[in-house]
Amino acid sequence: MTLDVIGLAGFNYTFDALNENATPNELNQAFSTIFHSGSNQRTMMLLRIISPLFRYIRTSRDTVAEQAQVVMGRIGKELLSSSKAAVAQSEKEISDRSLRSRNLLSLLVRANTAPGIPESHRLQDEDVLAQIPTFLVAGHETTSTATTWGLFALAQEAEIQSKLREELWSVETDTPSMDELNALPYLDRVVRETLRVHSPVPAIGRVATVDDEIPLSQPVTDVNGDVHHSIRIRKGQNVMIPISAVNLYKPIWGEDAEEFKPDRWLSPPQASSAIPGVWSNQMTFIGGPRACIGYRFSLVEMKALLFVLIRAFTFELAVPADEIIKKASIVQRPLLKNNPEAGNMLPMLIKPYTRI
Repeated sequence: MTLDVIGLAGFNYTFDALNENATPNELNQAFSTIFHSGSNQRTMMLLRIISPLFRYIRTSRDTVAEQAQVVMGRIGKELLSSSKAAVAQSEKEISDRSLRSRNLLSLLVRANTAPGIPESHRLQDEDVLAQIPTFLVAGHETTSTATTWGLFALAQEAEIQSKLREELWSVETDTPSMDELNALPYLDRVVRETLRVHSPVPAIGRVATVDDEIPLSQPVTDVNGDVHHSIRIRKGQNVMIPISAVNLYKPIWGEDAEEFKPDRWLSPPQASSAIPGVWSNQMTFIGGPRACIGYRFSLVEMKALLFVLIRAFTFELAVPADEIIKKASIVQRPLLKNNPEAGNMLPMLIKPYTRI
């Protein structure tokens, strides 16, 4: 569903991912290839982060991923070309701005071709094309995974699931607006707690552009007995930001940090205010000038998904909770502990809900 949403909202492109009778979409298949979770690829990914030398070792997956990227690049060029044509046509024929195409790519193309912009500020086609996979990836994999973990959490907490369902049924329409969804306090707390406990992206990398020194909140003692109050970073050095570790840090969130408790957001711990995240005192969407540009879109999409699903169905785990493990391949997906090679899955017992 999230792939269909970002396809239409982002690029006016139909994936037809929810239509099981549709011809398999090659871009959808390319994404599935790139995001398939497996223990072997995770090991190689970690080795490549630790040492650049491992990046020169080719694997069979590298070839498959490169083929998928070729498909993504070709379709990206088609999307850009059609978007440019549509924008040019709309500028000629439509004077009412409200009737113009407002998908993400059209807005980007229109802004990039607006009169008065210095040539040095315009994006080249290759720069625009580089954004398409980013928006497609960030716009569907993260929200899909976050919603999955939300259902995982709710399936283990029948009372929380029932309380949420009652609030959702208090809405008088089946198609609430963004403002109506954002006005539901318990839904908001459930989403905040889901994204804190089950951050879709557990960690993210950055590259230092200058030499720097990072102060520590608490001093650390190394193996030589030397005490450090900061960490020196060299230009070009890879830095990993541990999103999940910060979101679950017990000195901030308490001894129950790893437990799913939406009502903790009625009075979040004071220490969490120091977390430099762009949203909700957590690092899920990162912070600063390179924070997630689409986090508001993701939040309302996740709320809309839960609104529809929790009103219509009840969810229970079909296996014990400790049988579900997390494996990360950019995003953190569920696998079965006793059968990880089966791929990403979250067995559920789903029953239609009848309101009495």
